Amino acid sequence: MFSRCEGLIRSLRNVSFVRISPTTPEERTDTRMWQMFTVWFSAILNLTGMSTGALGPIFFSLTFRECIIVLVIADIICCFVPSYFVVFGPKLGTRTMVQSRFSFGYYGAMLPAALNVFSQIGWLIINSIVGGQVLAAVSTHLDDTAGIVIIVIISFVLSFCGYKVLHWYETYIWLPSVVLFIALLGVGGKQLITEIPILNASTPGAAAGLLIAYGTTAGASDLTWCSYAADYGIYHDSKVPTWRIFALAYSVFAVRQFVGHIIGAAFAAAAPAIPVWEAGLGDGEDFGRFLVSILEPVGGFGKFLVVVGALTVTAPCAITMYSFGVSLMSISPWFAMVPRYIYSLICTAIVIPIAIVGAKHFFTAFEDVLNLIGYWATSYSAIVLCEHFVFRKNDFSRYSVTDWNTPANLPLGIAAVMAFLCSFAVIIPSMDQQWYTGPIASAGTGDIGLITGFFSAGLLYVPFRTIEVWLSARRRNGTGRSNR
Repeated sequence: MFSRCEGLIRSLRNVSFVRISPTTPEERTDTRMWQMFTVWFSAILNLTGMSTGALGPIFFSLTFRECIIVLVIADIICCFVPSYFVVFGPKLGTRTMVQSRFSFGYYGAMLPAALNVFSQIGWLIINSIVGGQVLAAVSTHLDDTAGIVIIVIISFVLSFCGYKVLHWYETYIWLPSVVLFIALLGVGGKQLITEIPILNASTPGAAAGLLIAYGTTAGASDLTWCSYAADYGIYHDSKVPTWRIFALAYSVFAVRQFVGHIIGAAFAAAAPAIPVWEAGLGDGEDFGRFLVSILEPVGGFGKFLVVVGALTVTAPCAITMYSFGVSLMSISPWFAMVPRYIYSLICTAIVIPIAIVGAKHFFTAFEDVLNLIGYWATSYSAIVLCEHFVFRKNDFSRYSVTDWNTPANLPLGIAAVMAFLCSFAVIIPSMDQQWYTGPIASAGTGDIGLITGFFSAGLLYVPFRTIEVWLSARRRNGTGRSNR
């Protein structure tokens, strides 16, 4: 009996503790590169992406034609960034927040890691609300609260099981999502064709500010994957060409994001003309009942599909909860000493009550969370990419990965932190939120905080980093093979 208990404890330790140190090239031998597609296809192919697209007609009062134009531009451009972040996993064996030390330095990297922790809480809240509302919409025995609890608990169990189980789960969970989306288009397709005047020019065009605000919101949903995109490729073959990894990632990010956004925008745009759909949407805060109303013609089978679709929301929730613990462990060695399941428990305890409150104002909360995460994520991604392409010359051999935990051998991080903080001097005046509108946004530009943040952070980082390298020439700053 004692030996069995000892074996169980050992197994739990292997699952609960996660290694944040980079994997060696010898450990990166998994040739199943298609998992770079399936893990993100499942995480993105769910109802949350559809609700992002629905923000256009519901929150920004845009026509479907305007949504198409905005989404084509936003998704094609913004998906380049997280797709390249996926490459860092197999090529360097580093998780995203550990990889940030090669630009932000050992201590400076604590800043994006801490922000990432809060961002993942935000994403978990949004995803759990979507899944919870949908479960509640098809059952007379469940309300939003119970639905949210179910989604979060399932996500906790999956995240507890770790890297390999998550990859296995993400390999298959996309299938019911595909069936649900096909059913939605099959049942509601005729009404969409009839009621959405794509080419009707009689409707006055929306103000440029609204178009830009919707575009940056959609772009934020793409960019926010940057902060943990590398976490799920650290055991995959490092010898695979960079272009192949990037192509796999971009094909799923761009195509899947665009398809989900467009479908959500289409149904939301048609809802006012179809009484049943409009009644299901209500005041615009219950996305679950809206989906049920679309599939009402197929009766119980439609409700079954909606339930299965709701459970697929656990795909992004599980990997987000897993990366929540990894991000916390990246902040300090002290945090790395705590078993990962403790962080998952803490995350669960935080998300459930906040999601229950946020469910009452879903689309308002959704838009706020997306943009707030997007503001810092866009500046962060610009800095990391500038470090890689400008100072590392797009050469992965210029990273001395063995120095990941040695502050003296990493960049000072002053340049990255300064560029990051200074970018907010431009982001804040460019913001347009219900609780604050900056002078640039109020001039008619709309919310361009993501755009100004990305370019200002990148442009500031180059001279700051150049000065930092010059001032610390004797340090191993990672600008060449000698890392000096």
